Amino acid sequence: MAGDKHLTRLRDLYAHHTRTDKLSERVKHTLVRTLYTQPASLAIGAINGIASTFIAAWAANLNVLYGGCVILTVIAIARLAAAIRLSPDEGKTSTRTLEVIYEVGAFSYAFVLGLIAALTLLTQAGVAIEVLMVTNAACYGVGICARNAGRPQIAMGQLFLTCLPIMAASLWIGTLPFIALFFTMLLLFPAMMSITFNVFKVLRDSISAAETSAELAEKMQRLARTDVVTGLANRAGLNHAMVETMAAVNEDTRIAVIWIDLDRFKEVNDLLGHPVGDRVLIEVSRRLREVTPEGSTIARFGGDEFIVCCPIVDRKHSEKIASEIHAEIMRPIRIEGDRLEVRASLGVALLPEDGTDADALIQNADQALYHAKIGGRSQTRFFDQSMTRDLVRRREIEGELRAAIQRDELSIFFQPIVDLQTGKIRTFEALVRWFHPEKGELRPDEFIPVAEESGVIVTLGNWITAQAARACAKWPEDVTIAVNLSPLQIKAPGAALGILSALRDANLDPSRLELEVTESLFVEDNHATASFIEDLSNEGVRFALDDFGTGYSSLAYINTFPFKKIKVDRSFVSGPNVGQKSDAIIRAVAEMGSRLGMDIVAEGLETIEQVQAVREAGCNLGQGYYFSRAVPDYLAAMLLAQERATLEQQRRIA
Repeated sequence: MAGDKHLTRLRDLYAHHTRTDKLSERVKHTLVRTLYTQPASLAIGAINGIASTFIAAWAANLNVLYGGCVILTVIAIARLAAAIRLSPDEGKTSTRTLEVIYEVGAFSYAFVLGLIAALTLLTQAGVAIEVLMVTNAACYGVGICARNAGRPQIAMGQLFLTCLPIMAASLWIGTLPFIALFFTMLLLFPAMMSITFNVFKVLRDSISAAETSAELAEKMQRLARTDVVTGLANRAGLNHAMVETMAAVNEDTRIAVIWIDLDRFKEVNDLLGHPVGDRVLIEVSRRLREVTPEGSTIARFGGDEFIVCCPIVDRKHSEKIASEIHAEIMRPIRIEGDRLEVRASLGVALLPEDGTDADALIQNADQALYHAKIGGRSQTRFFDQSMTRDLVRRREIEGELRAAIQRDELSIFFQPIVDLQTGKIRTFEALVRWFHPEKGELRPDEFIPVAEESGVIVTLGNWITAQAARACAKWPEDVTIAVNLSPLQIKAPGAALGILSALRDANLDPSRLELEVTESLFVEDNHATASFIEDLSNEGVRFALDDFGTGYSSLAYINTFPFKKIKVDRSFVSGPNVGQKSDAIIRAVAEMGSRLGMDIVAEGLETIEQVQAVREAGCNLGQGYYFSRAVPDYLAAMLLAQERATLEQQRRIA
């Protein structure tokens, strides 16, 4: 353990040292860049030095000074050319090369300028000329310390090379004024060194702090755009990548946006736990990285949804990519010995056919995904314009449905469920009908899915329950009412209280209400369903399992929840595959229901032969057009009245 801690500490120290070295290198590069900034200041200094030297040469008429002027001019031109040509922003030249090139030019110019000033002293060119050149050289050395403080070695080197020839000449002459000049320049070094290094420290610390802040900001930005579970881009990261991608789009660019939704992924979290669910997401993200083309953006859009934005050649190429993604995701996943089979639905939108901006592409990919899911899941759909028309239609229905509830355009019809032995009506199933004032009757399969998708189903379901309870309260007490429930109703806050409130308002005994639920309800939300059923069952409300045999049929549901009735789906009675197998299934369900004291309802009965078959198979209740279609409440009351009158007549005869 101690060895491991020691190794960990060494790794941390090495990592810190590496980060520090990288930071120091970036700071050094930034400081070297300051040497090449504002080449105009170099030009001004060079012109001043050259002009002063030319004036001194002309006034003293000394060829050596003319020669010095020429040398300064050549050096100055070379330095300016280097400053303009070797731009440190392009990153083509290393920091060390930039520094060396600058040092050669700077040191050469400083030494030649100081040497010219020293020559004016040694040749006794005249007081005015000597003052001009010595002052020019000294001012250049002092000024350059401030300009080049980012690299103090260069600044102090220039000051030293500028002053050294003048100091040497002063000692050579040896008079008291020149000895004083020597010491004055000598004292200039520590003073300028202190100033230069202080400026350098401030620059270095400021740049280092800015680099650290920028690095931290970049890291925070990267984290803000990354999904913590999978390491893929999140929504913010996808939006950023899409903006950059769309900014680079030209007329030849083709892009596919593939929206992936893992089918029934919630089951994995509910049954195996969220840690396993996270590992599935990580594995799916790994597979997406492997199968998507280079240059693709992969994002976890939220929950169990992923979006891939990838470059494509043509539509056929996008079909190949989508097919590979689908096949890769659907390969079995093994986690801790469990073999998981993950299914996925895909929606695809293409640039430029399906949109020219990121929002349009994502929206249309979402539309394609929606159609893939309502078409049976585990499939891939490409966007087409008809989907937009469907969306408009759904939005139109949603708005009109909300208004229809307020305007009482909806009606409740009732279809009887009959005792197959006596022919007596035992229950009426409440079915909603919508008679639109302009479009006529709208089928439930048109507006119920829209109601579920938009959340209107909660309001609609409560309204249906209230209306059905009021109607049932007027019937004989041995007749019950059955109401279908949507999973969204059960998940809505206070769902059980809403139903009990409707029963109280109608003054209907809770035992006369049957709530029909489908098997899919238990897969999606076991806990909420159990709580809902328990609360209402304790009040006397009865429950029926609807469409048994079409979903995730499990005897565990029947054993766990207090069902009083099972409705065998119409596909076993009047579907295209009716035969010995379906008959055997009905018999098995009927036998089970009989032993458990449950009613078994056969749906979709249309002929006397079907009625006889399901009765012989053991079903005790039947529902279908053979007995009656769904009728308004007054006709339902009439059916009951006729039935009672017939029974009374039979009793009198007997």
